[in-house]
Amino acid sequence: MKFLSWRELRNTPRKLWNALRGDTTVALTANGVPKALVIGVEQNDLETALYVARRVRAELAVARMRTQAKEAGVDRLSPEDIAAEVRAARRARRR
Repeated sequence: MKFLSWRELRNTPRKLWNALRGDTTVALTANGVPKALVIGVEQNDLETALYVARRVRAELAVARMRTQAKEAGVDRLSPEDIAAEVRAARRARRR
């Protein structure tokens, strides 16, 4: 994987195209923090690549939720506890 800052991309966009030509994934950064991934895509693979990217985003969201649940200690709730939480949330929403 190659890292490319937003400033480098703005000033020398050819660096991105050259990296993608070599079948490399490029991480775009802002102030040294990764903000986006850019992958090369063939024209015929665009829809499939978009589908896969959406699945990856969903899996990342689930992983974050699992981590947050574990940190909060709610990963050990029983099915009965979960049902009680759902009922309480639904009651609160009706009000």
